[in-house]
Amino acid sequence: MHHLRWLALLPFLGMLVGPFFLNRVTPFVLGMPLLMAWLVFCVLGTSAVMGVIYLTDPANRTAGGTDSSGEGR
Repeated sequence: MHHLRWLALLPFLGMLVGPFFLNRVTPFVLGMPLLMAWLVFCVLGTSAVMGVIYLTDPANRTAGGTDSSGEGR
């Protein structure tokens, strides 16, 4: 499970490194300049990655339904 949490770095690195390579206006993607489309896809990718991490986290499979403090709801 701990290895899967490293997936959360992918959107961050995409937003950090992407503008250095994709800072162009001419190719339009869905009506947006390339850089803006890249950042939108990184934001959507963040949601997808967080969803995958949430679904694979064994702490979310407890039958009692505890919160982060370990107490019942």
